[in-house]
Amino acid sequence: MTATKSHAFTSLAAEVLDIEARAVSELKRFLDENFDQACEYLLTCKGRVIVIGMGKSGHIGGKIAATLASTGTPAFFVHPGEASHGDLGMITADDVVLALSNSGETGEVLSIAPLIKRRGARLISMTGNPESTLASLADVHICIAVAQEACPLGLAPTSSTTATLAMGDAIAVALLHARGFTADDFAMSHPGGSLGRRLLLHIHDVMQTDERVPLVNDDASLSQALLEMSRKGLGMTGVVNQQQQLIGVFTDGDLRRILDQRIDLHTAAIATVMTRSPITITADVLAAEGLKLMEDRKINGLFVVDAEQRPVGALNMHDLLKAGVV
Repeated sequence: MTATKSHAFTSLAAEVLDIEARAVSELKRFLDENFDQACEYLLTCKGRVIVIGMGKSGHIGGKIAATLASTGTPAFFVHPGEASHGDLGMITADDVVLALSNSGETGEVLSIAPLIKRRGARLISMTGNPESTLASLADVHICIAVAQEACPLGLAPTSSTTATLAMGDAIAVALLHARGFTADDFAMSHPGGSLGRRLLLHIHDVMQTDERVPLVNDDASLSQALLEMSRKGLGMTGVVNQQQQLIGVFTDGDLRRILDQRIDLHTAAIATVMTRSPITITADVLAAEGLKLMEDRKINGLFVVDAEQRPVGALNMHDLLKAGVV
């Protein structure tokens, strides 16, 4: 590839991005009473939001429906062509239909618009032409007109589809705030994703419990503590007093540090080499908080304690990795 061709690619790409950025920025002039009314219809919808659109508008419509659904507004996409052949039965009087068409004259959408109105569903149109047929049929119209397409031929939907997508995001986020939608609500819609795991998993979901928790009494020897660490494989052991309260911890890192001190591993008491007042966490906090605590304190493991400082579990970075929290 020559430098000249490379320069042409990047300069054309920059021009496209400039055109589309302007198109999105200029949408703010259409945030008027029609936008407010459309959001009110969507917010008070007793059924579902059905998004329809043909061609590129259909692709954008699918994404808008998915964004609405994941941010607290139940929604799905219906292909207008399929709607004409039976899928119109999915639409009820309790629903709100969001119809997308840049021209506002898409035949497949216009053919089902009167039937949508006859069913009693609200119809919101989103077009680039406020004087279009679809805009006139709708209960409320949101304008998404753009000055020019980024395509130099003015044919391929580029700026117009970007504007439609951006306006859809604006609607979704406005509704999100109006509903008081929280990060926990978002996580409930995304339990399989990494964000969902970070927001839903608690320490008690990922910690080691019962016999898998490495513990020795405070009168144990260092060699006994090392055997317990080896058996449990968490790279540490907790040290408990007679009341079974956690009073110390000994880790692989502690072992490396004391090797230079010529301590007899067989006769030394664990109480003389352990770290006292260890960092702990409770089982009811989010696993993500445990991760942050470990990162902030630069440690690889944590003991989980109850209100009486008795250990009820333990975890290390590997447990968080395995659970997908990291």
